[in-house]
Amino acid sequence: MISAYLSHHNRLEKLDLSDRHLSEAVWIDLEAPTEAEEDAVEAALGLDIPTREDMQEIEVSSRIYREGGVLFLTAQVIASPEAREAEIGPVTFAVQPDRLVTVHYHHPRSLTYFADWAARHDTALETGLDAALGLLEAIVDRLADILEGETRQHEALAKAIFAAHRPSGKAETLQVVLQRIGRAEAMNGKVNESLATVLRLLTYLTSTPEAADGPCLHARQMPMALAQLQDLRSLREVAAAQADKVRFLLDATLGVINIRQSDVIKIFSVVAFVFLPPTLIASIYGMNFKHMPELDWTWGYPMALGLMVISALVPWLLFKWKKWL
Repeated sequence: MISAYLSHHNRLEKLDLSDRHLSEAVWIDLEAPTEAEEDAVEAALGLDIPTREDMQEIEVSSRIYREGGVLFLTAQVIASPEAREAEIGPVTFAVQPDRLVTVHYHHPRSLTYFADWAARHDTALETGLDAALGLLEAIVDRLADILEGETRQHEALAKAIFAAHRPSGKAETLQVVLQRIGRAEAMNGKVNESLATVLRLLTYLTSTPEAADGPCLHARQMPMALAQLQDLRSLREVAAAQADKVRFLLDATLGVINIRQSDVIKIFSVVAFVFLPPTLIASIYGMNFKHMPELDWTWGYPMALGLMVISALVPWLLFKWKKWL
């Protein structure tokens, strides 16, 4: 799908491709493009759009390079729809002097958010790098929102783990907690990966001097890029702290599970110890020897029952006195 936007009176407007040409757009977004759509954009703009396989390369030289006067930048961007697990995928920014082309095969909400925001607010989108910096800022804001949401999730998990009074079905509850911790760790890993790739792009842009081969940051764009760099570094610190928090929650959950298993084993051990003396007494008087004087006693049976009760009660009281129960 092709979505094209032009800058009109410092506002982003969607371009009607039925009566306007792609070359008029300041930003062209390709979401899961077909081969025909790629050919149309390449013919209109004179650039070579990277394939999906090229976008998935992890080498830095494959994610940041200049070719034919076009700057190609690829970052991992999170798409986190509410109804399913968050997805992360590459987004390639093909930056020309007067426009930006983005290519992706998933649906990051940050790109849609930027288009909506720029349509309602005055923002200078004079060059392709202006559009790229605006999109990167939207991506950074989205990552910050995800980290804030994950912080609240971790607090809820901690309360669930360390709650003083647990509802019935404790084992099932802890299994659910473990699943939530696994999802939190997966999300934190995706956020950290996205932060690292965006940080790499901005570091390259802010450290590359002006060159003839492709666009570079101008003096008016540098403060915005440096501010985004500072935000990214602080977000990476937050992500690292959250990773430590997730590991702590996992260790705490496993510790609670071990404690509860120990409690169950302790209960069985106490029950076995309490009933061991009565069982011994019952076994003695269950022997079929001919000469057992207690068999002829009138109070022999009550005496045996009393011994069994006392032999069970004494260990139980001892455990209570030692506060082992």
